[in-house]
Amino acid sequence: MTSTRLDKEVLTTEQSLMYNKMKQSPIKVLQIGEGNFLRGFFDWMLYESRKQGLYDGSIAVVQPRPTGKPNIEALSAQDGIYTLVTRGLENNVPTERVDQITVFSTAFDPYEHWDKFIALAELPELKIVVSNTTEAGLTYRPEQWKEGEPIASYPGKLTALLYYRFKAFQGDPERGFICLPCELLERNGDTLRECILRYCEDWQLPAEFRDWIVNHNLFLNSLVDRIVTGYPKQEQADAWFDEWGYRDPMLTTAEPYHLWAIEGDPSLDRNLPLAAAGLNVLWVEDLKPFQVRKVSILNGAHTFMALYGLLQGVQEVRLAMEDSHISKLIKRTIQTEIIPSLPYDSADLQQYAEQVYERFLNPFIQHRLTDIAMNSLSKFRTRLLPAIQYYLQNEQSALLPQGLATVFAALIRYYQVQKVEAGFQGESFTGEFYILRDDPDLLDQIANIWSSYSDFSRDYSSISLHQAVAQILQLEALWGFNIHVSNPNLAEQLTAIMMRWEESSNE
Repeated sequence: MTSTRLDKEVLTTEQSLMYNKMKQSPIKVLQIGEGNFLRGFFDWMLYESRKQGLYDGSIAVVQPRPTGKPNIEALSAQDGIYTLVTRGLENNVPTERVDQITVFSTAFDPYEHWDKFIALAELPELKIVVSNTTEAGLTYRPEQWKEGEPIASYPGKLTALLYYRFKAFQGDPERGFICLPCELLERNGDTLRECILRYCEDWQLPAEFRDWIVNHNLFLNSLVDRIVTGYPKQEQADAWFDEWGYRDPMLTTAEPYHLWAIEGDPSLDRNLPLAAAGLNVLWVEDLKPFQVRKVSILNGAHTFMALYGLLQGVQEVRLAMEDSHISKLIKRTIQTEIIPSLPYDSADLQQYAEQVYERFLNPFIQHRLTDIAMNSLSKFRTRLLPAIQYYLQNEQSALLPQGLATVFAALIRYYQVQKVEAGFQGESFTGEFYILRDDPDLLDQIANIWSSYSDFSRDYSSISLHQAVAQILQLEALWGFNIHVSNPNLAEQLTAIMMRWEESSNE
Protein backbone atom coordinates (compact mmCIF):
# COMPACT_ATOMS: atom_id res chain seq x y z
CA MET A 1 0.00 0.00 0.00
CA THR A 2 1.41 3.37 -1.03
CA SER A 3 2.46 5.86 1.66
CA THR A 4 3.14 8.79 -0.67
CA ARG A 5 0.81 11.70 0.01
CA LEU A 6 -0.64 13.91 -2.72
CA ASP A 7 1.21 17.20 -3.18
CA LYS A 8 2.78 19.11 -6.07
CA GLU A 9 5.68 16.65 -6.25
CA VAL A 10 3.50 13.77 -7.49
CA LEU A 11 1.86 15.74 -10.31
CA THR A 12 2.59 14.86 -13.92
CA THR A 13 4.47 17.35 -16.10
CA GLU A 14 1.23 18.66 -17.58
CA GLN A 15 -0.41 18.92 -14.18
CA SER A 16 2.65 20.71 -12.78
CA LEU A 17 2.44 23.31 -15.54
CA MET A 18 -1.22 23.94 -14.65
CA TYR A 19 -0.41 24.11 -10.95
CA ASN A 20 2.49 26.55 -11.39
CA LYS A 21 0.41 28.76 -13.67
CA MET A 22 -2.36 28.79 -11.08
CA LYS A 23 0.05 29.75 -8.27
CA GLN A 24 1.17 32.75 -10.32
CA SER A 25 -2.42 33.87 -10.93
CA PRO A 26 -3.94 36.70 -8.91
CA ILE A 27 -6.45 35.82 -6.21
CA LYS A 28 -9.81 36.68 -7.71
CA VAL A 29 -12.03 34.46 -5.56
CA LEU A 30 -12.49 34.22 -1.81
CA GLN A 31 -14.10 30.94 -0.79
CA ILE A 32 -15.71 30.64 2.63
CA GLY A 33 -16.10 26.89 3.04
CA GLU A 34 -13.60 24.05 2.69
CA GLY A 35 -16.01 21.13 2.73
CA ASN A 36 -16.81 18.44 0.22
CA PHE A 37 -19.63 20.24 -1.56
CA LEU A 38 -17.74 23.29 -2.79
CA ARG A 39 -14.73 21.16 -3.69
CA GLY A 40 -16.94 18.84 -5.73
CA PHE A 41 -18.98 21.65 -7.25
CA PHE A 42 -17.61 25.19 -7.56
CA ASP A 43 -13.89 24.42 -7.37
CA TRP A 44 -14.24 21.74 -10.03
CA MET A 45 -16.08 24.26 -12.23
CA LEU A 46 -13.33 26.84 -11.83
CA TYR A 47 -10.74 24.17 -12.59
CA GLU A 48 -12.58 23.33 -15.83
CA SER A 49 -12.67 27.01 -16.78
CA ARG A 50 -8.94 27.40 -16.09
CA LYS A 51 -8.15 24.21 -18.02
CA GLN A 52 -9.82 25.73 -21.08
CA GLY A 53 -7.84 28.95 -20.69
CA LEU A 54 -10.95 31.00 -19.93
CA TYR A 55 -10.05 32.11 -16.40
CA ASP A 56 -6.77 33.39 -15.00
CA GLY A 57 -7.63 33.74 -11.33
CA SER A 58 -7.05 31.59 -8.24
CA ILE A 59 -8.86 31.01 -4.97
CA ALA A 60 -8.08 31.88 -1.36
CA VAL A 61 -10.01 29.40 0.79
CA VAL A 62 -10.81 29.67 4.50
CA GLN A 63 -13.15 27.73 6.75
CA PRO A 64 -16.37 29.34 8.07
CA ARG A 65 -16.07 27.99 11.62
CA PRO A 66 -13.19 26.87 13.86
CA THR A 67 -14.09 23.18 13.52
CA GLY A 68 -13.02 23.29 9.86
CA LYS A 69 -9.38 23.81 10.79
CA PRO A 70 -8.29 20.16 10.17
CA ASN A 71 -9.52 20.33 6.57
CA ILE A 72 -7.72 23.61 5.94
CA GLU A 73 -4.52 22.18 7.41
CA ALA A 74 -4.87 19.05 5.28
CA LEU A 75 -5.30 21.14 2.13
CA SER A 76 -2.28 23.25 3.01
CA ALA A 77 -0.18 20.12 3.59
CA GLN A 78 -1.13 19.00 0.07
CA ASP A 79 -0.21 22.35 -1.55
CA GLY A 80 -3.94 23.02 -1.97
CA ILE A 81 -4.36 20.02 -4.30
CA TYR A 82 -7.00 17.32 -3.94
CA THR A 83 -8.56 14.57 -6.06
CA LEU A 84 -12.12 14.56 -7.36
CA VAL A 85 -13.65 11.37 -8.76
CA THR A 86 -16.79 12.00 -10.80
CA ARG A 87 -18.77 8.84 -11.33
CA GLY A 88 -22.30 7.90 -12.24
CA LEU A 89 -24.57 7.43 -15.22
CA GLU A 90 -24.50 9.59 -18.32
CA ASN A 91 -27.16 8.62 -20.87
CA ASN A 92 -27.55 5.44 -18.79
CA VAL A 93 -23.89 4.52 -19.35
CA PRO A 94 -21.57 4.24 -16.28
CA THR A 95 -18.75 6.78 -16.37
CA GLU A 96 -15.80 7.66 -14.13
CA ARG A 97 -13.34 10.58 -14.32
CA VAL A 98 -10.43 11.47 -12.05
CA ASP A 99 -9.09 15.03 -11.70
CA GLN A 100 -6.40 16.53 -9.50
CA ILE A 101 -7.98 19.92 -8.75
CA THR A 102 -5.50 22.81 -8.63
CA VAL A 103 -7.31 26.09 -7.90
CA PHE A 104 -6.26 27.06 -4.34
CA SER A 105 -3.32 29.42 -4.25
CA THR A 106 -3.67 29.77 -0.48
CA ALA A 107 -5.63 28.02 2.29
CA PHE A 108 -5.53 29.30 5.86
CA ASP A 109 -7.43 29.52 9.15
CA PRO A 110 -9.01 33.00 9.47
CA TYR A 111 -9.40 32.59 13.22
CA GLU A 112 -5.66 32.10 13.75
CA HIS A 113 -4.63 34.43 10.92
CA TRP A 114 -7.17 37.23 11.13
CA ASP A 115 -4.69 39.80 9.81
CA LYS A 116 -4.12 37.65 6.73
CA PHE A 117 -7.86 37.41 6.17
CA ILE A 118 -8.36 41.17 6.46
CA ALA A 119 -5.40 41.77 4.12
CA LEU A 120 -7.42 40.12 1.34
CA ALA A 121 -9.49 43.32 1.26
CA GLU A 122 -6.56 45.13 -0.33
CA LEU A 123 -6.22 42.77 -3.30
CA PRO A 124 -7.40 44.85 -6.28
CA GLU A 125 -8.41 41.88 -8.44
CA LEU A 126 -10.46 40.08 -5.79
CA LYS A 127 -14.01 40.09 -7.13
CA ILE A 128 -15.94 36.91 -6.26
CA VAL A 129 -17.01 35.60 -2.84
CA VAL A 130 -18.40 32.05 -2.80
CA SER A 131 -19.72 30.40 0.35
CA ASN A 132 -21.27 27.23 1.67
CA THR A 133 -21.61 27.47 5.43
CA THR A 134 -24.88 25.45 5.76
CA GLU A 135 -28.22 27.15 6.34
CA ALA A 136 -27.27 27.66 10.00
CA GLY A 137 -24.17 29.57 8.94
CA LEU A 138 -26.11 32.06 6.84
CA THR A 139 -27.99 33.68 9.69
CA TYR A 140 -27.70 36.85 11.73
CA ARG A 141 -26.75 36.67 15.35
CA PRO A 142 -25.61 39.64 17.45
CA GLU A 143 -21.86 39.73 18.05
CA GLN A 144 -19.19 42.23 18.94
CA TRP A 145 -16.46 43.42 16.61
CA LYS A 146 -13.26 44.27 18.41
CA GLU A 147 -10.33 45.56 16.37
CA GLY A 148 -7.78 42.82 15.73
CA GLU A 149 -10.02 39.97 16.88
CA PRO A 150 -11.69 37.49 14.51
CA ILE A 151 -15.44 37.57 14.02
CA ALA A 152 -17.18 34.24 14.48
CA SER A 153 -19.98 34.28 11.90
CA TYR A 154 -19.62 34.21 8.13
CA PRO A 155 -21.82 37.30 7.50
CA GLY A 156 -19.95 39.14 10.24
CA LYS A 157 -16.55 38.27 8.77
CA LEU A 158 -17.68 39.39 5.32
CA THR A 159 -19.01 42.68 6.72
CA ALA A 160 -15.60 43.43 8.25
CA LEU A 161 -13.79 42.46 5.05
CA LEU A 162 -16.06 44.71 2.98
CA TYR A 163 -15.50 47.62 5.37
CA TYR A 164 -11.72 47.30 5.13
CA ARG A 165 -12.03 47.12 1.35
CA PHE A 166 -14.25 50.21 1.31
CA LYS A 167 -11.60 52.11 3.23
CA ALA A 168 -8.64 50.67 1.28
CA PHE A 169 -10.08 51.79 -2.06
CA GLN A 170 -11.87 54.90 -0.77
CA GLY A 171 -15.30 53.67 -1.78
CA ASP A 172 -14.35 52.90 -5.38
CA PRO A 173 -17.55 51.69 -7.12
CA GLU A 174 -15.49 49.21 -9.18
CA ARG A 175 -14.12 47.39 -6.13
CA GLY A 176 -17.35 45.86 -4.86
CA PHE A 177 -17.79 42.08 -4.65
CA ILE A 178 -20.05 39.64 -6.45
CA CYS A 179 -21.26 37.37 -3.66
CA LEU A 180 -22.54 33.90 -4.59
CA PRO A 181 -23.83 32.05 -1.52
CA CYS A 182 -24.43 28.34 -2.19
CA GLU A 183 -26.27 27.61 1.03
CA LEU A 184 -29.51 25.67 0.49
CA LEU A 185 -31.66 28.58 1.53
CA GLU A 186 -34.28 30.29 -0.62
CA ARG A 187 -33.21 33.85 -1.54
CA ASN A 188 -29.79 33.17 -0.06
CA GLY A 189 -28.24 36.30 -1.61
CA ASP A 190 -30.94 38.52 -0.15
CA THR A 191 -30.42 36.89 3.24
CA LEU A 192 -26.67 37.54 3.15
CA ARG A 193 -27.16 41.20 2.26
CA GLU A 194 -29.72 41.65 5.05
CA CYS A 195 -27.31 40.16 7.59
CA ILE A 196 -24.53 42.51 6.50
CA LEU A 197 -26.77 45.55 6.71
CA ARG A 198 -27.79 44.58 10.25
CA TYR A 199 -24.12 44.42 11.25
CA CYS A 200 -23.66 47.86 9.72
CA GLU A 201 -26.30 49.12 12.14
CA ASP A 202 -25.00 47.16 15.13
CA TRP A 203 -21.44 48.39 14.65
CA GLN A 204 -22.52 51.93 13.68
CA LEU A 205 -20.56 51.85 10.44
CA PRO A 206 -20.73 54.99 8.24
CA ALA A 207 -23.77 55.63 6.06
CA GLU A 208 -21.45 55.99 3.06
CA PHE A 209 -20.28 52.43 3.58
CA ARG A 210 -23.85 51.18 3.77
CA ASP A 211 -24.65 52.97 0.50
CA TRP A 212 -21.57 51.37 -1.11
CA ILE A 213 -22.72 47.95 0.04
CA VAL A 214 -26.18 48.43 -1.47
CA ASN A 215 -25.17 50.13 -4.71
CA HIS A 216 -21.83 48.62 -5.67
CA ASN A 217 -21.92 45.02 -4.43
CA LEU A 218 -24.01 42.17 -5.78
CA PHE A 219 -25.56 39.52 -3.53
CA LEU A 220 -26.97 37.02 -6.00
CA ASN A 221 -29.58 34.42 -5.16
CA SER A 222 -28.57 31.03 -6.50
CA LEU A 223 -29.60 27.40 -6.53
CA VAL A 224 -27.04 24.59 -6.55
CA ASP A 225 -27.77 21.01 -7.53
CA ARG A 226 -25.21 18.23 -7.42
CA ILE A 227 -24.82 15.19 -5.21
CA VAL A 228 -21.32 15.32 -3.74
CA THR A 229 -20.78 12.09 -1.86
CA GLY A 230 -17.47 12.97 -0.22
CA TYR A 231 -14.82 10.51 0.84
CA PRO A 232 -15.67 6.98 -0.35
CA LYS A 233 -15.57 3.75 1.63
CA GLN A 234 -12.00 3.07 2.76
CA GLU A 235 -11.74 -0.12 0.71
CA GLN A 236 -12.49 1.83 -2.47
CA ALA A 237 -10.17 4.68 -1.45
CA ASP A 238 -7.28 2.28 -0.79
CA ALA A 239 -7.79 0.63 -4.19
CA TRP A 240 -7.62 4.03 -5.89
CA PHE A 241 -4.55 5.07 -3.88
CA ASP A 242 -2.74 1.92 -4.99
CA GLU A 243 -3.72 2.65 -8.59
CA TRP A 244 -2.68 6.31 -8.45
CA GLY A 245 0.49 5.87 -6.43
CA TYR A 246 -0.45 8.43 -3.77
CA ARG A 247 -2.81 8.85 -0.81
CA ASP A 248 -5.27 11.72 -0.55
CA PRO A 249 -7.24 12.24 2.69
CA MET A 250 -9.04 15.14 0.97
CA LEU A 251 -10.35 12.90 -1.82
CA THR A 252 -13.99 13.56 -2.67
CA THR A 253 -16.51 12.06 -5.08
CA ALA A 254 -19.47 13.47 -6.99
CA GLU A 255 -22.11 12.56 -9.54
CA PRO A 256 -21.78 13.81 -13.16
CA TYR A 257 -24.96 15.92 -13.04
CA HIS A 258 -24.53 19.53 -11.99
CA LEU A 259 -26.61 22.70 -12.15
CA TRP A 260 -25.98 26.18 -10.85
CA ALA A 261 -28.81 28.63 -11.51
CA ILE A 262 -27.87 32.19 -10.59
CA GLU A 263 -30.29 35.11 -10.54
CA GLY A 264 -28.22 37.69 -12.37
CA ASP A 265 -27.42 39.25 -15.73
CA PRO A 266 -25.72 36.85 -18.19
CA SER A 267 -23.00 39.47 -18.74
CA LEU A 268 -21.66 38.56 -15.29
CA ASP A 269 -20.28 35.35 -16.82
CA ARG A 270 -17.37 37.55 -17.97
CA ASN A 271 -16.28 37.76 -14.33
CA LEU A 272 -16.70 34.02 -13.81
CA PRO A 273 -16.74 32.25 -17.21
CA LEU A 274 -18.38 29.00 -16.20
CA ALA A 275 -21.22 28.99 -18.71
CA ALA A 276 -18.64 29.90 -21.35
CA ALA A 277 -16.74 26.74 -20.35
CA GLY A 278 -19.78 24.65 -21.30
CA LEU A 279 -20.84 23.96 -17.73
CA ASN A 280 -24.49 23.80 -16.68
CA VAL A 281 -24.42 27.28 -15.16
CA LEU A 282 -27.46 29.41 -15.94
CA TRP A 283 -27.71 33.15 -15.41
CA VAL A 284 -31.47 33.69 -15.08
CA GLU A 285 -33.89 36.53 -14.51
CA ASP A 286 -36.04 34.60 -12.05
CA LEU A 287 -34.76 31.74 -9.89
CA LYS A 288 -38.19 30.61 -8.70
CA PRO A 289 -38.97 28.12 -11.53
CA PHE A 290 -35.70 26.28 -10.85
CA GLN A 291 -36.35 26.20 -7.13
CA VAL A 292 -39.92 24.99 -7.54
CA ARG A 293 -39.03 22.18 -9.94
CA LYS A 294 -36.18 20.94 -7.74
CA VAL A 295 -38.25 21.03 -4.56
CA SER A 296 -41.36 19.52 -6.17
CA ILE A 297 -39.77 16.87 -8.39
CA LEU A 298 -36.36 15.85 -7.01
CA ASN A 299 -36.97 16.58 -3.33
CA GLY A 300 -40.62 15.53 -3.55
CA ALA A 301 -39.63 12.17 -5.04
CA HIS A 302 -37.00 11.74 -2.32
CA THR A 303 -39.57 12.28 0.43
CA PHE A 304 -42.07 9.97 -1.33
CA MET A 305 -39.62 7.08 -1.63
CA ALA A 306 -38.27 7.60 1.90
CA LEU A 307 -41.68 7.39 3.57
CA TYR A 308 -43.15 4.66 1.37
CA GLY A 309 -39.90 2.75 0.88
CA LEU A 310 -38.91 2.55 4.54
CA LEU A 311 -42.34 1.23 5.46
CA GLN A 312 -41.68 -1.61 3.03
CA GLY A 313 -38.15 -2.28 4.25
CA VAL A 314 -36.26 -0.58 1.39
CA GLN A 315 -33.21 1.29 2.65
CA GLU A 316 -31.61 3.19 -0.27
CA VAL A 317 -32.66 5.51 -3.09
CA ARG A 318 -31.21 3.30 -5.83
CA LEU A 319 -32.89 0.20 -4.43
CA ALA A 320 -36.21 2.02 -4.31
CA MET A 321 -35.85 3.00 -7.95
CA GLU A 322 -34.93 -0.57 -8.87
CA ASP A 323 -38.12 -1.82 -7.19
CA SER A 324 -40.62 -1.97 -10.06
CA HIS A 325 -43.65 -1.15 -7.90
CA ILE A 326 -42.12 1.83 -6.07
CA SER A 327 -40.41 3.19 -9.17
CA LYS A 328 -43.57 3.00 -11.27
CA LEU A 329 -45.63 4.66 -8.54
CA ILE A 330 -43.20 7.54 -8.07
CA LYS A 331 -42.73 8.16 -11.80
CA ARG A 332 -46.47 8.12 -12.44
CA THR A 333 -47.06 10.53 -9.55
CA ILE A 334 -44.46 12.97 -10.84
CA GLN A 335 -45.55 12.81 -14.46
CA THR A 336 -49.33 12.78 -14.10
CA GLU A 337 -49.91 14.58 -10.78
CA ILE A 338 -47.02 16.80 -9.67
CA ILE A 339 -45.94 18.22 -13.04
CA PRO A 340 -49.52 19.20 -14.01
CA SER A 341 -49.77 21.13 -10.72
CA LEU A 342 -46.81 23.36 -11.62
CA PRO A 343 -47.26 26.56 -13.69
CA TYR A 344 -44.30 25.89 -15.99
CA ASP A 345 -43.61 24.25 -19.34
CA SER A 346 -44.46 20.55 -18.94
CA ALA A 347 -41.93 19.40 -21.57
CA ASP A 348 -39.07 21.06 -19.67
CA LEU A 349 -40.30 19.57 -16.41
CA GLN A 350 -40.56 16.09 -17.95
CA GLN A 351 -37.00 16.37 -19.24
CA TYR A 352 -35.80 17.40 -15.78
CA ALA A 353 -37.69 14.48 -14.24
CA GLU A 354 -35.92 12.03 -16.59
CA GLN A 355 -32.58 13.42 -15.42
CA VAL A 356 -33.67 12.93 -11.82
CA TYR A 357 -34.55 9.27 -12.43
CA GLU A 358 -31.12 8.62 -13.92
CA ARG A 359 -29.44 10.30 -10.96
CA PHE A 360 -31.42 8.17 -8.53
CA LEU A 361 -30.11 5.03 -10.28
CA ASN A 362 -26.44 6.02 -9.88
CA PRO A 363 -24.77 2.72 -8.87
CA PHE A 364 -21.96 4.54 -7.05
CA ILE A 365 -24.17 6.42 -4.59
CA GLN A 366 -25.54 4.81 -1.44
CA HIS A 367 -28.11 7.42 -0.39
CA ARG A 368 -29.88 6.16 2.71
CA LEU A 369 -33.61 6.71 2.94
CA THR A 370 -33.32 7.13 6.73
CA ASP A 371 -31.25 10.28 6.13
CA ILE A 372 -33.83 11.64 3.69
CA ALA A 373 -36.66 10.80 6.10
CA MET A 374 -35.22 13.00 8.84
CA ASN A 375 -37.54 16.00 9.52
CA SER A 376 -40.08 14.69 7.01
CA LEU A 377 -42.88 16.74 8.56
CA SER A 378 -41.40 20.06 7.45
CA LYS A 379 -40.08 18.53 4.22
CA PHE A 380 -43.53 17.19 3.29
CA ARG A 381 -45.09 20.57 3.91
CA THR A 382 -42.59 22.25 1.58
CA ARG A 383 -42.19 19.57 -1.07
CA LEU A 384 -45.54 17.80 -1.50
CA LEU A 385 -48.26 19.73 0.29
CA PRO A 386 -48.43 22.44 -2.44
CA ALA A 387 -49.37 19.79 -5.04
CA ILE A 388 -51.89 18.29 -2.63
CA GLN A 389 -53.45 21.71 -2.07
CA TYR A 390 -53.62 22.22 -5.83
CA TYR A 391 -56.03 19.27 -6.10
CA LEU A 392 -58.00 20.02 -2.93
CA GLN A 393 -58.47 23.76 -3.24
CA ASN A 394 -61.40 23.83 -5.71
CA GLU A 395 -64.00 21.68 -3.95
CA GLN A 396 -64.34 20.54 -0.38
CA SER A 397 -65.47 17.16 -1.62
CA ALA A 398 -62.45 16.72 -3.91
CA LEU A 399 -60.24 13.68 -3.43
CA LEU A 400 -56.54 13.35 -4.17
CA PRO A 401 -55.20 11.48 -7.19
CA GLN A 402 -53.75 8.07 -6.39
CA GLY A 403 -50.05 8.91 -6.03
CA LEU A 404 -50.42 11.97 -3.79
CA ALA A 405 -52.99 10.14 -1.69
CA THR A 406 -50.52 7.27 -1.30
CA VAL A 407 -47.62 9.46 -0.13
CA PHE A 408 -49.93 11.40 2.24
CA ALA A 409 -51.10 8.12 3.75
CA ALA A 410 -47.49 6.95 3.94
CA LEU A 411 -46.52 10.06 5.89
CA ILE A 412 -49.25 9.49 8.45
CA ARG A 413 -48.48 5.77 8.68
CA TYR A 414 -44.73 6.36 9.00
CA TYR A 415 -45.46 8.75 11.87
CA GLN A 416 -47.62 6.23 13.71
CA VAL A 417 -45.34 6.46 16.72
CA GLN A 418 -45.20 5.78 20.40
CA LYS A 419 -42.83 7.32 22.88
CA VAL A 420 -40.15 4.92 24.15
CA GLU A 421 -36.90 5.38 26.05
CA ALA A 422 -34.89 5.85 22.83
CA GLY A 423 -37.30 8.45 21.44
CA PHE A 424 -40.35 8.18 19.19
CA GLN A 425 -40.64 4.73 17.65
CA GLY A 426 -42.52 3.53 14.61
CA GLU A 427 -42.89 0.12 12.97
CA SER A 428 -42.71 -0.79 9.28
CA PHE A 429 -45.04 -3.12 7.40
CA THR A 430 -42.40 -5.81 7.81
CA GLY A 431 -42.28 -5.45 11.60
CA GLU A 432 -39.01 -3.51 11.81
CA PHE A 433 -38.79 -0.73 14.40
CA TYR A 434 -37.30 2.68 13.69
CA ILE A 435 -36.70 5.89 15.63
CA LEU A 436 -37.94 9.10 14.04
CA ARG A 437 -35.79 12.22 13.94
CA ASP A 438 -38.04 15.26 13.86
CA ASP A 439 -39.46 18.11 15.91
CA PRO A 440 -40.05 16.57 19.38
CA ASP A 441 -43.06 18.78 20.15
CA LEU A 442 -44.84 17.72 16.95
CA LEU A 443 -43.90 14.08 17.51
CA ASP A 444 -45.33 14.28 21.01
CA GLN A 445 -48.65 15.62 19.70
CA ILE A 446 -48.84 12.88 17.06
CA ALA A 447 -47.93 10.14 19.56
CA ASN A 448 -50.68 11.32 21.90
CA ILE A 449 -53.25 11.02 19.11
CA TRP A 450 -52.16 7.50 18.20
CA SER A 451 -52.16 6.41 21.84
CA SER A 452 -55.85 7.23 22.05
CA TYR A 453 -56.81 4.95 19.17
CA SER A 454 -54.33 2.07 19.02
CA ASP A 455 -52.44 -0.23 21.34
CA PHE A 456 -49.82 -0.61 18.57
CA SER A 457 -50.81 -4.16 17.83
CA ARG A 458 -52.27 -2.70 14.61
CA ASP A 459 -55.65 -4.30 15.24
CA TYR A 460 -57.54 -1.03 15.23
CA SER A 461 -60.90 -0.76 13.52
CA SER A 462 -61.50 1.40 10.48
CA ILE A 463 -63.53 3.72 12.73
CA SER A 464 -60.71 4.32 15.23
CA LEU A 465 -58.16 4.70 12.44
CA HIS A 466 -60.37 7.25 10.70
CA GLN A 467 -60.65 9.20 13.96
CA ALA A 468 -56.86 9.25 14.39
CA VAL A 469 -56.25 10.35 10.80
CA ALA A 470 -58.89 13.07 11.06
CA GLN A 471 -57.36 14.40 14.25
CA ILE A 472 -53.88 14.46 12.70
CA LEU A 473 -55.25 16.38 9.70
CA GLN A 474 -56.57 18.99 12.14
CA LEU A 475 -53.08 19.80 13.52
CA GLU A 476 -52.44 23.30 12.18
CA ALA A 477 -48.90 23.15 13.55
CA LEU A 478 -48.20 20.41 10.99
CA TRP A 479 -49.85 21.81 7.88
CA GLY A 480 -50.26 25.52 8.47
CA PHE A 481 -54.06 25.16 8.44
CA ASN A 482 -56.77 22.70 9.46
CA ILE A 483 -56.91 20.31 6.50
CA HIS A 484 -59.80 18.27 7.91
CA VAL A 485 -62.14 21.25 8.17
CA SER A 486 -61.33 22.28 4.60
CA ASN A 487 -61.49 18.76 3.19
CA PRO A 488 -63.52 16.43 5.44
CA ASN A 489 -63.51 13.56 2.91
CA LEU A 490 -59.72 13.33 2.83
CA ALA A 491 -59.49 11.39 6.12
CA GLU A 492 -61.75 8.70 4.70
CA GLN A 493 -59.63 8.39 1.55
CA LEU A 494 -56.36 8.09 3.51
CA THR A 495 -57.89 5.69 6.02
CA ALA A 496 -58.98 3.35 3.22
CA ILE A 497 -55.41 3.25 1.84
CA MET A 498 -53.92 2.56 5.26
CA MET A 499 -56.43 -0.21 6.00
CA ARG A 500 -55.50 -1.94 2.73
CA TRP A 501 -51.84 -1.83 3.75
CA GLU A 502 -52.57 -3.34 7.14
CA GLU A 503 -54.72 -6.10 5.65
CA SER A 504 -51.96 -6.94 3.16
CA SER A 505 -49.26 -6.98 5.83
CA ASN A 506 -51.34 -9.29 8.05
CA GLU A 507 -51.96 -11.88 5.33
